[in-house]
Amino acid sequence: MTAISLQANPSDAGSWLQLARKCETAGFDALLVPDHPGSAASPFVALAAAAAVTSTIGLGSYVSNAGVREPMLLAADVATLDVVSGGRARLGLGAGHTPAEWEAIGRHRPDVAGRVRRCTAVAEAVRALLDGAEVSVDISEVTARAARLTGPRPVQDRVPLTVGTGNSHLLRWAGGNADVVGLTGFGRTLPDGHQHQTRWRRDEIEAQLRQVAVGAHGRDDPPQLEALVQKVIVTDDAEADAAGMSAALGMTVAELLATPFVLIGTESEILSAIAEHERRWGVTRFVVREDALDPLTPVIGQLSRRLRGGALGGVPLED
Repeated sequence: MTAISLQANPSDAGSWLQLARKCETAGFDALLVPDHPGSAASPFVALAAAAAVTSTIGLGSYVSNAGVREPMLLAADVATLDVVSGGRARLGLGAGHTPAEWEAIGRHRPDVAGRVRRCTAVAEAVRALLDGAEVSVDISEVTARAARLTGPRPVQDRVPLTVGTGNSHLLRWAGGNADVVGLTGFGRTLPDGHQHQTRWRRDEIEAQLRQVAVGAHGRDDPPQLEALVQKVIVTDDAEADAAGMSAALGMTVAELLATPFVLIGTESEILSAIAEHERRWGVTRFVVREDALDPLTPVIGQLSRRLRGGALGGVPLED
C-alpha cells in the first residue's frame, strides 16, 4: 500500500499544531521530525505536542541520530510518545553523519564502519528495550548495563523501525532487521558535514536494493522500501522545472525524473511516477519535505481514491 509521510520542523507552537492537524486531514501517513540536536527541534517533544491534536496519523523521528542518542534514553522517548499518542509512534534511526553533532556532546565522529557498528548496536538495544527485555551492551561504540524499560511501556506490541541509510553494510542490516528501509539516496558526505553526493541513477539505486535483498534473504516479511524525496514540484512542464536541478547534479532530465527522490510533474504524472517506482524498485513509501504539504494534498486525495478502487495507475497493489 502506497504511503506518503511529511517531514517537518516546528518554529512556533501555533503553526506546528496547525500543521499537524492539516497533515492528518490531508491523508499523510505520518508526521516526522528530523533529529539534528542544536539545529532542529527536539523531535519527541514536538511529536508529543502533535499527538495531542491528532488521532490517527503516525508520529516519528526521521531519523534519530544513533551516534548521539543513548539506547535507554531513546527507548524511553519512543515508549512515552507511543503512550501519549495511543500507539502511533514510529522509530527512525540513522548512523549520523554531521561531525558537529558528535563534537557538541564531547565525542569524535568515528569512521563509517564505527558509525555503522554503533547504529546497529543502538537499534538492537532500543528494539529489545521496547520489547521489554533487559539489555547489556559492552562494545567500544556503545555501553549499557542491565538496562530495562519498566515504564512507561509502549502501547504497540512492536514499534515500527525505519533505518534511513545509503551505506551498503547498513542497508544489508536493515534488510534483515528493519520494518522499513529508508532509501536516502545519499552518497559521500561533503566537507560541510551536512550535504551529500547523490546516488540517484538507476544503477546506483539497483546496487542499493541488492544490498537490502541480501539482508532480507530468508525473511518471511521483507521490509518495505521508502524514498526520501528531496524535491516536489507540481507543474505542467516537468522537463523545464527539472532542468536546473538535473544540470547541477550532472544528470539528464530523464534520469532525474526516473528517480524516486523527486516528484515533478502534473498531479497525474506524479501519480504515474509513484506507480512506476513501485513497479520498478518496489518503493511503496515516500517521505516529503514540509513545503510539499499543499502541492501534494490533492495528489494524496487522488491516491486514496485509486487505492480504494484496488489499483494505482493500473498496477495492482499489495497490502
